[in-house]
Amino acid sequence: MSLKSNILLSNLPQHVAIIMDGNGRWAKKKGALRIFGHNNAIKSVRDASEAAAELGIKYLTLYAFSTENWSRPKEEVNALMSLLIKTIGNETKTLNKNNIKLNTIGNTSDLPKDCQKELYDAIENTKNNTGLTLTLALSYSGRWEIVEAAKLLAYKVKNGDLKIEDINENIFSQYLCTYPIPDPELMIRTSGELRISNYLLWQLAYTELYVTDILWPDFNKENFYEAIIDFQKRERRFGKTSEQVAKPA
Repeated sequence: MSLKSNILLSNLPQHVAIIMDGNGRWAKKKGALRIFGHNNAIKSVRDASEAAAELGIKYLTLYAFSTENWSRPKEEVNALMSLLIKTIGNETKTLNKNNIKLNTIGNTSDLPKDCQKELYDAIENTKNNTGLTLTLALSYSGRWEIVEAAKLLAYKVKNGDLKIEDINENIFSQYLCTYPIPDPELMIRTSGELRISNYLLWQLAYTELYVTDILWPDFNKENFYEAIIDFQKRERRFGKTSEQVAKPA
């Protein structure tokens, strides 16, 4: 029986973020090049997206390519970009079939022009879908995002459109790439690494973290359900005591 039957649908996270880690190690274990792992990761992306959509989760954000990844060997970066173009083109029909809207965050102007075109064509072709919003973090860095938000706010202040004393957490968050998507309640990281790798640094302030030793190409729907079930066992206190959380409002 699938673990899906153990999930309480009344207590789902609205937004799940994933660091998809372990493609290279997965390929190395099989005596293959790293790109072999990236190719085999596509099924895991599809499984996680479909599982989230079927459960009724509204937002899924995947760390697909960080700004730090540009420093990888050129042949691997080029292969990744080609794979991205091919995958987005091939998956648009599936996204529409599953009522999934595609979105992106990051410094996408750094991506190759043909990659940008494929990406924004798919975003345009899925913009009317009303189910899951699938966000790909591409050429993304949490620090970059915060710096860009600070620049935008500084520009507003300089032009007299905003007063310094009016800036607060709510205002600041409106200048982040993810706005108006709510912060993730759950962040999943595969491959067992215990760090957040410059991912959604502002948004993860109160996110529940779930780490699994499974390498990303082996991650499937049942593994996604395991993470959701684990999340549903957590007590989310947001700085309060357990007694305060248990007390009716």
